[in-house]
Amino acid sequence: MRLIRFTTEGHDRTGCVESTSDGDLVRAYDPVTGPGAVVGPLDGVRLLAPCDPRTIVCVGSNYACQLKEKGRPWPERPHLFLKAPNAVIGPGQPILHPPGVERLEYEGELAVVIGKTARNLTVENATEHIFGYTCANDVTAHDWRADGQWARAKSADTFCPLGPWITTDLENGDLKVTTRLHERTVQRSTTGEMIFSVPRILAWVTRWFTLRPGDVVLTGSPAGVGPMKPGDEVTVAIEGIGELTNPVHARE
Repeated sequence: MRLIRFTTEGHDRTGCVESTSDGDLVRAYDPVTGPGAVVGPLDGVRLLAPCDPRTIVCVGSNYACQLKEKGRPWPERPHLFLKAPNAVIGPGQPILHPPGVERLEYEGELAVVIGKTARNLTVENATEHIFGYTCANDVTAHDWRADGQWARAKSADTFCPLGPWITTDLENGDLKVTTRLHERTVQRSTTGEMIFSVPRILAWVTRWFTLRPGDVVLTGSPAGVGPMKPGDEVTVAIEGIGELTNPVHARE
């Protein structure tokens, strides 16, 4: 199932996407009763970020191809950092390029959305706490990270695009992950290249953080991280999920 949050007629709603011979339709969705009445075509609503996390935990240096590209050592355990909830935006919303930043980077990633309260998980039971998966762009102001300002570098407004929806029935073991800058592919890998699998990540994260429904874990970005500038358009595409596209605008 593909679950969305969307705006129509001035109201924010939750829905699901249904594929038909006439195209994708949006149905109202209730977590208790399930799909409801047809709202209209998918292209007739404005998509929001598919969840509203209180906590966003991220894993760095989690792809073998990126370690090789950067010449970094193999990690013994997941490297964690946080993004603030104010950074979340949805599909089509602009990523704002802060003034004075010389290098603003895209980082396409698989995002895990938590379905029930998760604390001290094990590798064996971790997937029981997953609601689904979505695409993410871990936007980073490289200048600020280089001078040690990680919170600012990762958590400025608009630095966490999520979407286009949450896919709930997906095996995450070996999915194609690509990032395009306009039409040029700049990242290409599969989740099979992740050093730490999703269950191992969740087991490690929940030793330190209690995750609640709607919280998000970003699983790392493959090789090819690079700069974007105002006027660019960035698309993160993940097999079995879909495509998340955001333009880049200058922040006034």
